[in-house]
Amino acid sequence: MTGPLTSAAGQPAAPNRWAVLALLGTAQLMVVLDATIVNIALPSAQKALHFSTADREWIVTAYALAFGSLLLLGGKLGDLFGRKWTFIAGLTGFAIVSAIGGLAQNFDMLVSARALQGMFGALLAPSALGLLTVTFAGSPDRPKAFGIFGAIAGGGASVGLVLGGALTQLLSWRWCLYVNLVIAVPTGIVALRLLVNRRDPDRSGIDVPGVLTASAGLFALVYGFSNAETQSWTATATVVALVASPVLLAAFAVIESRVKNPLLPLHIVRDRARGDAYLSVLLSSAGVFGVFFFLTYYMQLTLRFSPLTAGLAFLPMTGVLVGTSITAQTRVLPRTGAKPLVMTGMALAVIAMIIFTRLTPGGAYATHILPGLLVIGLGMGCIFAPAIGTATLGVEVNETGVASAMVNTSQQVGGAVGLALLSTLSASAATDYARAHPRLPGLAAAAAVHGYTTGFWVAAGFFATGFVLALLILPSKAGARECTLRTALARGISYAHHLDAATLALTHSLPTSTTPPTPGRRPPDREGSMDRRDAPASGPAS
Repeated sequence: MTGPLTSAAGQPAAPNRWAVLALLGTAQLMVVLDATIVNIALPSAQKALHFSTADREWIVTAYALAFGSLLLLGGKLGDLFGRKWTFIAGLTGFAIVSAIGGLAQNFDMLVSARALQGMFGALLAPSALGLLTVTFAGSPDRPKAFGIFGAIAGGGASVGLVLGGALTQLLSWRWCLYVNLVIAVPTGIVALRLLVNRRDPDRSGIDVPGVLTASAGLFALVYGFSNAETQSWTATATVVALVASPVLLAAFAVIESRVKNPLLPLHIVRDRARGDAYLSVLLSSAGVFGVFFFLTYYMQLTLRFSPLTAGLAFLPMTGVLVGTSITAQTRVLPRTGAKPLVMTGMALAVIAMIIFTRLTPGGAYATHILPGLLVIGLGMGCIFAPAIGTATLGVEVNETGVASAMVNTSQQVGGAVGLALLSTLSASAATDYARAHPRLPGLAAAAAVHGYTTGFWVAAGFFATGFVLALLILPSKAGARECTLRTALARGISYAHHLDAATLALTHSLPTSTTPPTPGRRPPDREGSMDRRDAPASGPAS
C-alpha cells in the first residue's frame, strides 16, 4: 500500500486535513454510537442471556472502569509511539471485541467484551483527538474544523439512541454491537492510507509507578461511586474504594512531581486556565448525565414513550447543540475568548435544570420537556468547545495526547460521581415523599417524579458552581492572550484542541433498565485564550 499523499516538501498535502477530519469524525461517531446503542440494547440482552438486574449494571460499569482508568496511559502511548498506530490499534481492537460481544452466549462473555471495549476505547479516543489537534494546529480553519467535529460528536449521541432502538426492535440487540464492524473496517483501511505517523524523537520510558497509581486510583474512584449507586454508600467495597482512591491519587501526584519523565506533567493541570477548564468539563458532565438519566426514565415510564420514540425526542437538543457549537467555534470564540461563552453556557444550563424541575406526572413533551432540551442544547454548545479547547491549550506537541486524555478523564469522573450522587439523592427524595403522602392517588408516579425534580435541582447546583468557578478563575481574553504568546515564545508550543466531552457527556448516561427509581431503592443502572488569531504556527499533521 502506498504512503500518504505528500506535497513537494515531503509534508502531507493541505487538502488532506479535511479528509483527516472526516476520518476522525467517523471513528468518534463509532464510539458515541456504541455507548448509546448498548444502553438501549441492555434489556433485550438481559432477556436473551438470562442474567440478573444486578449483573446488568456491570455491562456499563465494566466499560467505564476500563475506559476511565486507562485513559492517561492511552494518551501517553500515543505521544510516545505515534498517534497513527495507536489510533489504528484502538480502532481495530474496538471492532474485534465488539464482534465478540455480539456473539456472546452468556453474561461473562459479554461483560468481558465490554471491559475490552473500554480498554481499546482508552487508546482510541486520545489518539483521535490528538491527531485532530496537530492536524489543524496553526490553521485558520481550525475553529471550523473543531466545530464540525463537535457537531459530529454531539449529533452522534442522539443518532445512537434512534439507531439502537431501531436495530433492537427490527433486528436484534446483537446488531447494536456488530454495527461497529461496519464503521471500523473501512475507517481502518482509510487510516492506513491517509494518516502520517510521527512520534516523539526524544521519547523516554513509561512512568510505571505513575501508571499504576493513576490507574488504580481512578479505577477505585469510578468503582466506588458506581458501587454506591447500585449497592449503598456504606457497603464495604464502596468504603474501601472511596478511601483508597484519594490515597492512590495523592501518591500519584507525589510521584509525578519527582520523576524525570512523568505520565502527567503537573504543569498541565496546575495552569490556571486549564485547571478551571478541566473543572468545567467535570461539572458539566456531572450535570448533563442527569438530564439523560432522569428524562429517559420520565419519558419511558411516565409518558410511556417507546425506546425509539424517546431517542427521537432528544433530537431537537442535538440540532441546537450542533448549530451552537459550530457558531460558537467559528464566529463568537475568536472575538470573545472562552470565558464569556463558558459562563453563558453554565447560566443557560441552570435555567434548563429549573425548567425540568416543573415536571409533573401528567406533563407533556411539548410543554415540560422540549423547552428545557432546547435551552440545555444551547448551554452545552457554549460550554464544551471553549472549555475543552482551553483544557488542551498551550501544551507542547508531545504532550497533546495526555492533555486530551485528561479531558476524557474529567468527563468519566464527572459522570460517575455526578450520576451516583443524583440517583442516590433522587431515590432518597422519592422515599421521603412517599412516606409523607401515604394515601396520595398515583403515589408511585408522583414520588418518582419528585425524585427526578430533586435530581434536577442538584444538577442546577453543579452548573451554578461551574459558573462561579469560570467567573473567578478562568482568565479573560486579554490576559490569556498575553500568557499564550509568552508561553509560545518560551516553549514553541502549538495549539491543542479537543471536543470529546460533548460525546461522553451525551453517552454512558442513559439508564440501563426500564425500572423506575422506586421509593427506598436506587435507580439501576496554562493559560490560554481560544482566539485563533493567537495560535502559533505549526506544521501539518502528525
